[in-house]
Amino acid sequence: MQFTATQIAHLLQGTVEGDANATVSKLSKIEEGGPGSLSFLANPAYTQYVYTTTASVVIIGKDFPLTAPVKTTLVRVADAQGAFAKVLEMYNTIKLDKKGVSPQASIADTAQLGTNCYVGALAFIGENARIGNNVKIYPQCYVGDNVTIADDTTLFAGVKIYSDCVIGARAIIHSGTVIGSDGFRFATGPDGGQKIPQIGNVVIEDDVEIGANCAIDRATLGSTILRKGVKFDNLIHIAHNVEVGENTYYAAGGVVAGSTKIGKNCMFSGQVGIIGHLKIADGTIIAAQSGISKDTKAGEAYMGSPAWEASKYRKSYIHFRNLEKIVERIGRLEKGAG
Repeated sequence: MQFTATQIAHLLQGTVEGDANATVSKLSKIEEGGPGSLSFLANPAYTQYVYTTTASVVIIGKDFPLTAPVKTTLVRVADAQGAFAKVLEMYNTIKLDKKGVSPQASIADTAQLGTNCYVGALAFIGENARIGNNVKIYPQCYVGDNVTIADDTTLFAGVKIYSDCVIGARAIIHSGTVIGSDGFRFATGPDGGQKIPQIGNVVIEDDVEIGANCAIDRATLGSTILRKGVKFDNLIHIAHNVEVGENTYYAAGGVVAGSTKIGKNCMFSGQVGIIGHLKIADGTIIAAQSGISKDTKAGEAYMGSPAWEASKYRKSYIHFRNLEKIVERIGRLEKGAG
């Protein structure tokens, strides 16, 4: 893919300073730019590089002041960082624009495939699956019987969707993630644990993104649900019958035990663990490596393990760091009293 400075300026509603016919075919950071690359300058800390870069075109703010001549062609725009993000989105869309069904894919006769879909080599689509329009199913994906996938969703290589699960529109599921594996439920007894069948499913609503190597367990009965706009990082485990509210963000390494209900607009940092059967209120914020063992209050921040209100935790932590001095002081007082 090649673009001229003029084409880039037209796309971004900017103006060209320099060679309007300068062409680019790749993207780069400004400090690493080379011939044929497109970069941007938004942070003043990187201003030095605009004078030395060999990138062919650099996107820069329309009012960004320069104090010396530059070798590169500039495209001046209202918001350099936002404009470059738009270029990245366009580049990614073009790069991932795949269509067609590989002859090495296996699609059941009873499955329905929408228009403009992509199904890669060694992908499998089971009986009575319903696949919407513009869906991309990369190589070695598994889509089980009776699965429904709505329009414009992408399953990257190696995603596994067990039977009866429902995936909404514009979802993105990254490699290695498993949707609909059995919930972890066993009836314990004198002869050992007896597995409780998991006959529910997983429902993922619109505009959800799930990172690599996540596991979303199916419900015992009913559904495990990720509401619209949920965003997961890599390596997150969601147990049976959990519900995650709209627009909740969860960083890597998180675990949520069975039947917990998480509200909307929550933000969880990395390695947060939440026990089962809790109610996590709307807008809850949880710091990294926290363990949640009780219901939360709306809009409150928590940290620690077991976690409690972050403001109280920080105050108490100051005392904890001074614990050795406090113990020594008490010792001296006790000796004086003796």
